[in-house]
Amino acid sequence: MASPTDLRAASDALDVLGRVFGYDAFRGFQQDVIDHVVAGGDALVLMPTGGGKSLCYQIPALVRDGVAVVVSPLIALMQDQVDALTAVGVRAGFLNSTQTLDARRRVEAAFVAGELDLLYLAPEALGVRSTLALLDRGRISLFAIDEAHCVSQWGHDFRPDYLALSMLHERWPEVPRIALTATATSATRTEIATRLNLDGARHFVASFDRPNIQYRIVPKREPRKQLLTLLRDEHPGDAGIVYCLSRASVDKTAEFLTANGVAALPYHAGLDAGTRARNQQRFLREDGLVMVATIAFGMGIDKPDVRFVAHLDLPKSVEGYYQETGRAGRDGLPSTAWLAYGLQDVVQQRKMIETSDGDLAHRRNLAAHLDAMLALCETVRCRRVQLLEYFGETTTAACGNCDTCLTPPESWDGTVAAQKLLSAVFRLDRERNQRFGAGHCIDILLGKQNDKISQYGHDSLTVFGIGSELSEAEWRGVVRQLLAEGLLAVEGDYGTLALTEASADVLGRRRTVTLRREPEKPASSRSSKPRGSSTVVAELTPAAASLFERLRGWRASSAKEQGVPAYVIFHDATLRQIASDAPSTLADLSRVSGVGENKLAKYGEQILAVLATD
Repeated sequence: MASPTDLRAASDALDVLGRVFGYDAFRGFQQDVIDHVVAGGDALVLMPTGGGKSLCYQIPALVRDGVAVVVSPLIALMQDQVDALTAVGVRAGFLNSTQTLDARRRVEAAFVAGELDLLYLAPEALGVRSTLALLDRGRISLFAIDEAHCVSQWGHDFRPDYLALSMLHERWPEVPRIALTATATSATRTEIATRLNLDGARHFVASFDRPNIQYRIVPKREPRKQLLTLLRDEHPGDAGIVYCLSRASVDKTAEFLTANGVAALPYHAGLDAGTRARNQQRFLREDGLVMVATIAFGMGIDKPDVRFVAHLDLPKSVEGYYQETGRAGRDGLPSTAWLAYGLQDVVQQRKMIETSDGDLAHRRNLAAHLDAMLALCETVRCRRVQLLEYFGETTTAACGNCDTCLTPPESWDGTVAAQKLLSAVFRLDRERNQRFGAGHCIDILLGKQNDKISQYGHDSLTVFGIGSELSEAEWRGVVRQLLAEGLLAVEGDYGTLALTEASADVLGRRRTVTLRREPEKPASSRSSKPRGSSTVVAELTPAAASLFERLRGWRASSAKEQGVPAYVIFHDATLRQIASDAPSTLADLSRVSGVGENKLAKYGEQILAVLATD
């Protein structure tokens, strides 16, 4: 039976949720986490992007006495995080290297005086004696460690400074800690708990499912043109992120999109810090921009209206893929995760692993991550089911909202095709002591006559011309899938093909090979949608859609005037509900989800005026 203190804390938390943030109920196990931390317990929280992780420490920060210290790896985004809290009436500040000395002193004084609710710090700041001395002078209500997967040395976002955060419990043993992340397998979760000295913490693990995101993986042909078609047909005017593996590809893709009428900006480590900061701020604060970036961009981005995330190169792991695609649709509205994937991706990733730094165990770990990503790409099952299984979440029901559900691929017996290809690789290696890449092997199977074939006399091989039943594109699919299954290997600087131990079972007819055949027409979630319409207004009546656009115009103007991202004022989902409900009084407006006391007082009359305008 709950104690009076527990009930009072729960009541306080619910009051803060409605009064400050404008929501009338918690989602999932948010309240369980909040009650646990408010009571002084440690917690490790795994919750998908857009699931409301921030509230799990922000509300305890407002209920418990003292100042919550939030450890965030994202110096460039701290200002926006503080702006978003300030907009709802929360006293928040940050300390980082971008501040002037006077600004830093003001924040420090506010912390010591107890005039802040939350203080944001970078992890490296906790390795500085002056920061520790400052924290000793104030009253700390809790420590929140955001993006906690950064502590994992096997992870895709490893940050060495996170390893030192185990000292928080040693120095302040009475202060509860909450570590949060959107991406972690059970092994990574164990590593987080161990490295952060959270072995006794209660674990809260939500479903990894993001039902509003449609996952689609397409064969790579002309990826930039394929991307342009996606944006023009399904996401005209939408904000989105395009991930590329190299800096050069980022620059070329941004230039290509811009030349074809899509507002796009580049982001990678080769740009100077000022350019990166300006491009990030523009993406956050302007509507409809596309950010083309390496994976250096995106962690901690709170922009809720990212309608698509596209990958033009294969991610190195399922964790990375999930983390990056999770930046789409934080507002819960329909969004797309689109990946163009081809043979060269597999060859390139295998080569990168073979030539990577580290010992054999490290390379094996990288290979295991890649194998899981390849399995997701090549599956004939529901992609969402396979993605969830990777994170230890079992479900048997197909989602109906991924490409393999919308346009099911066929599987076919590719044993003979595999034997022909492996025989070509075998004969080149064993009979001629030669190795070649996939393109040359395919040319041999197709019986092509060209200078290279003639030069090496490969038209005399017994396998020359035996593969005419498949097209070149189909043979490339065979190579890709054999590489994915470990029946072929890539070796050397030139990416030549070589047999593996498993190849012998196929050549010896002891193993059959089932391959995936791509559907002729790729899946599209919005093929019937009128060109140029927006996902956000698709289900609104014409009158409500008109109101929504007027509200967006008002929001854009207000955001520009205040110098904050538009979503800091209101999310699209809130504007949608306002447009749909068309409230005529402040009391009616206060019942809209996302309209708390502070925003009602600040923007209420302005919104009613917009709604009253013909």
